[in-house]
Amino acid sequence: MSRKFFGTDGIRGLANKVITPELALKVGQAAGIVFQNGDYRHRVVIGKDTRLSGYMIEYALVAGFTSVGMDVLLLGPMPTPAVAMLTRSMRADLGVMISASHNPFEDNGIKLFGPQGFKLSDEVERQIEALIEGDLGSKLAGSSALGRARRVDDVRARYVEFAKHTLPRNMSFEGMRVVIDCANGASYKVAPEALWELGAEVFSLGVEPDGFNINRNVGSTAPQALAQRVRELRADIGIALDGDADRVLIVDEHGRLVDGDQLMAVVAQDWRADGKLSRPGIVATVMSNLGLERYLGSLGLSLARTPVGDRYVLEHMREHGYNVGGEQSGHMILSDYCTTGDGLVAAMQVMAVVKRRGKPVSEVCHAFDPLPQILKNVRFKGGKPLETESVAKVIQAAKQKLGNEGRLVIRPSGTEPVIRVMAEGDDRLVIESIVDEVCEAVAAAA
Repeated sequence: MSRKFFGTDGIRGLANKVITPELALKVGQAAGIVFQNGDYRHRVVIGKDTRLSGYMIEYALVAGFTSVGMDVLLLGPMPTPAVAMLTRSMRADLGVMISASHNPFEDNGIKLFGPQGFKLSDEVERQIEALIEGDLGSKLAGSSALGRARRVDDVRARYVEFAKHTLPRNMSFEGMRVVIDCANGASYKVAPEALWELGAEVFSLGVEPDGFNINRNVGSTAPQALAQRVRELRADIGIALDGDADRVLIVDEHGRLVDGDQLMAVVAQDWRADGKLSRPGIVATVMSNLGLERYLGSLGLSLARTPVGDRYVLEHMREHGYNVGGEQSGHMILSDYCTTGDGLVAAMQVMAVVKRRGKPVSEVCHAFDPLPQILKNVRFKGGKPLETESVAKVIQAAKQKLGNEGRLVIRPSGTEPVIRVMAEGDDRLVIESIVDEVCEAVAAAA
């Protein structure tokens, strides 16, 4: 059964059009009802990024949760992984992050975490949706059982200490010049602070949020400013987080971008050498480069693939016992420490490898040569163009042309009305022609 409100990463859409106060109120009420189990005071923690609409959504959620008898702890601007961590640490029944991640400020969203800090399953999200569309008025708390809300002031320090403790006790980044780009988002205070406390010389970008500038020409979706600053300052490394800091990309000392596939390769190789890999392999999505898979194979490691979305990566990790996984886009899940992607923790793990090896980032973080990979988006207004016979024939012909020497991945986006067409292989010209042919067929059927 398809879901009406939840996508691949919570509920997301245009603020005050899709993500309205009315919807947030109902989400708070419905989620609060689902997660009340037992005769005790239930609590929910709520964090947010720096979007203007965060205030509106935050207070609507507070009204929803308190109206069904849940106490609310307001964290203020905090990274998504910090909310997940604090949900566990503060023994909350539920965690909420108000964010649209890497989207522009006009969008916003609601991400939910269960009491152990994991994103909700499809089944639980369906339960919440059913309540949202049902009669919530009959399930409200009595006047004497309403919840209370208060702000918590010490959470920033708690998260910084948590992030630092994912490293060995004697690890220091002294002598490293680091440029950190916080995307004018949720990590604008905690990320520079954590790196400075670990001894690094820190230069910051994207740390002046004004409610409108989150992800605007900064962060992991726009790393050009970071690359330029790294070159200007002759820094050792650049770190680009996104708006809610659950993903990270790295820039080497020459200003060249390092994607999530390379970062997973670095961590996998290092953890394998230290005997820290819980299984001989890692988990990534169908979008990760075939070069990563071949490189891991040369180390005797496997690559398990899942649908796009860090929640699916994590579900596979938990089910099969992996402790390293992630996405090419920069989500990296290190389940020994985190229950979701954590851009800061992932960056610190990579920095630790660089520090121990005593080599430049350009050498450490170029584990393999990626195969040519072409990704294009086709917008559509409605219908199911992928199910038409004409598109199916073109896709089948494309797969036959690739054979066993490449991959073709076609999927609808979970966050916008586009179909993503990706192909990769050893011959770039062949890959480009295949992607163009499929895109033309999809556009004609859309």
